[in-house]
Amino acid sequence: MSPITLGLVGAGRIGRVHAQTLAQRVPGARLLAITDVNAQAAERAAADFGIPQVAPDYDAILADDRIQAVVICSATDTHAPFITKAAQAGKHIFCEKPIAADLGIIDAALAAVDAAGVRLMIGFNRRFDANHARIKQAITNGEIGTPQLIHIVSRDPSPPPVEYVRVSGGLFFDMTIHDFDMARFLLGEVSEVYAAGGVMVDPAIGEAGDIDTALITLKFASGALGTIDNSRQAVYGYDQRVEVFGSQGSASSGNLYADAVTISTAEQVRHGLPLNFFMDRYIPSYQAELSAFVRCLQDGTPMPVSGADGRAPVVIAMAALRSLRENRPVRVGRAEG
Repeated sequence: MSPITLGLVGAGRIGRVHAQTLAQRVPGARLLAITDVNAQAAERAAADFGIPQVAPDYDAILADDRIQAVVICSATDTHAPFITKAAQAGKHIFCEKPIAADLGIIDAALAAVDAAGVRLMIGFNRRFDANHARIKQAITNGEIGTPQLIHIVSRDPSPPPVEYVRVSGGLFFDMTIHDFDMARFLLGEVSEVYAAGGVMVDPAIGEAGDIDTALITLKFASGALGTIDNSRQAVYGYDQRVEVFGSQGSASSGNLYADAVTISTAEQVRHGLPLNFFMDRYIPSYQAELSAFVRCLQDGTPMPVSGADGRAPVVIAMAALRSLRENRPVRVGRAEG
């Protein structure tokens, strides 16, 4: 198959991960250009990963007839307008989550994609993690019977800068949104949420109008129940666990470690701490998701994470935020009014 030619916008933390992945780890991809509002960041990424061109801006990437698809890793508030501009330029699109925190803005971007007839994939990489995918397989194959309960633990090793918190949309939109997507991926549509939260890690996060600790209960259309447990600070490392309990058993995934060695002595049994950063924990899943994006463009198969899949967790996040503010359960889909 012919390689897919790409341009990438955003050379920050996740942009560098995707740039290196496309340049070095996805055989069917040719990353031709990168751009960032910080030209030096783009130049560093180009030099580090052998990217041929640093474009002066996003419009230059869209104007490049050699480029078939764009990868959007820029600030969240640019995602929807950049999707729209790429669609209008006839480029296929991979965009990091979330599309936006406003459903009207999301729907306008998705309408532009549909009108242009281009392909769109949203970057919910955890679906491509081998352990989470195995849980999905166990559910699909009936290995654990009918799912009844799900518990998702998602805790970061340290809080982000307050400057990021102020523009991120808040914990539900920039952190828990991965967990909302995982809940849908594993058990289907969420019908109701009830969220409790507080500021237990950094008072500055509360001063910025956000929370840093949350417990969310979910009801699914299937009748199953779930919980999501979030914290901005797990002092022992990046804590990522999922369990689905069913009528015939359970399937669970635990944390990953730098090594699998357990040291047993007369005094104690111990092993190392979990991997300490999402880029350590999920590097293989980033490669898998971008490989899937390129493969779908090559063979015409449906994108594994659609625009609708990008919209749905935002609706759940909106319901969770309303639940937190009003201290009551909120039906999903009725929270945006």
